[in-house]
Amino acid sequence: MNFLKTTTLLTVMTLIVVFTAQALGFSLISSLFFAFLFNFIMYFNSAKIALASTKAKKIEDGTYQEVKDIVKFLSQKEKMPVPELYIIESDQPNAFATGRNPKNSAVAVTTGILKVLNRDELEGVLAHELSHIKNNDILVSSIAAMLAAAISFMSRMYFWGGGRRDRNGHPAIILIAFIAAPIASLIIRMAISRTREYGADKTGSLISGNPLALASALEKIEMYSKNPLDVNPAVSQLFISNPLKSFSGSGLGKLFSTHPPTKERVRRLREGASGIRYR
Repeated sequence: MNFLKTTTLLTVMTLIVVFTAQALGFSLISSLFFAFLFNFIMYFNSAKIALASTKAKKIEDGTYQEVKDIVKFLSQKEKMPVPELYIIESDQPNAFATGRNPKNSAVAVTTGILKVLNRDELEGVLAHELSHIKNNDILVSSIAAMLAAAISFMSRMYFWGGGRRDRNGHPAIILIAFIAAPIASLIIRMAISRTREYGADKTGSLISGNPLALASALEKIEMYSKNPLDVNPAVSQLFISNPLKSFSGSGLGKLFSTHPPTKERVRRLREGASGIRYR
């Protein structure tokens, strides 16, 4: 079901790219070229881009042994390659996974999450991230992000004189493409990310065998989310919790968040652990 939903969302996203390109005067070939170019770059460089933008440093031998031990244990349990491990110097407790496939993947954690969580909670978070890698969630999110970037890029090219303005497109259509299409792409990215987070919570709790520990970890992460972690919005959707929460405030910022509400995630985990419905 998740595969079907994701395929549908990505198909809609691609159609939005084509619609935007056509409305702004670009040819079909040009629009497909933009989409394939962005996707090609992101497919092979998504991990490097994400890690560089967060200033993550590779964990060296003899350091952060607890993280290494947990990831190695969980990876062996799931019979998957052990990802490369990185550390981010930040007081905000958070973590993310990246990579195009299990053989080319990485997991990064902040120094803050190591201070806040106990071992069981940390294991729950790392299991969550490994589930993203195992299910190729990161690749899907990267493709969605790049299609959104393609829409933004074409809109800017049109604004600065690109496209074929001699097509005499209807002003209303151009306005929709220029304003509504980027918003639609954001909503689709949000839907993909939220669906994947719920799925990773469920799968991660099965991998660790302790959904209550992951629920507790999410609550602690939420509690310390006001600690700043200034990262590029393009990679914010990769984190287990929105790292820009302290900058987004309330209102529309929360409405268009790429992450589902922590309260709802915790409710689902506790319900799954006990079989009792929480409201």
